[in-house]
Amino acid sequence: MAIKDYDDLNEIQLDVLKEIGNIGAGNAATSLADMLMTPIDISVPVVRILDYEEATERLGGPETMIVGLMIQLEGDFQGMIMFLLEKEFAAMTLNTLIGTEINSFSELDEVALSAFKELANIMAASYVNAIASMTGMRIDLTVPDLCIDMLGAILSVPAIHYANISDKIILIEGEFNGESAKTANHVLLLPDVDSLEKTMTALGIEL
Repeated sequence: MAIKDYDDLNEIQLDVLKEIGNIGAGNAATSLADMLMTPIDISVPVVRILDYEEATERLGGPETMIVGLMIQLEGDFQGMIMFLLEKEFAAMTLNTLIGTEINSFSELDEVALSAFKELANIMAASYVNAIASMTGMRIDLTVPDLCIDMLGAILSVPAIHYANISDKIILIEGEFNGESAKTANHVLLLPDVDSLEKTMTALGIEL
């Protein structure tokens, strides 16, 4: 049966997404550990299919301030990937990367913005490479968009721009554990249904 919406994904297909989440999170933790020069462990990610209201409430409510890093995916696998970082963890990461103390996200300079975008690129590549290595697909990344705002406002962006894909999202949840910090790891994945079907076909999974 063809995939028309994320709700059509069966248990085997969801297991594929879980494996992508596992590999992607592992790659991301390794890359982040290299950037921060500190060991980072990860929990086993959980993959959920949620509508935007459910996702918003699960992530802390619409007024929760958060850092969103959004990248569009192009090529054989199209859609969007978004990373949601808690402000404290984002500040710690940024301070480590650029060696200065960030006191306000409203006053980020070009160096800080570039560091954030580089972080987004590395983390997105971790998940994209997991998909590409499993399927042989060519996947390109656009320049990341950075948004520091309330969660409700951040999630309204994919809700509007990707309404033609689905009214739900694939949420990959896990946790990064470092020597001095622990933070939730939230990844939103919004592939179009054609890309999902290509992924399953490439892996020999019956639709």
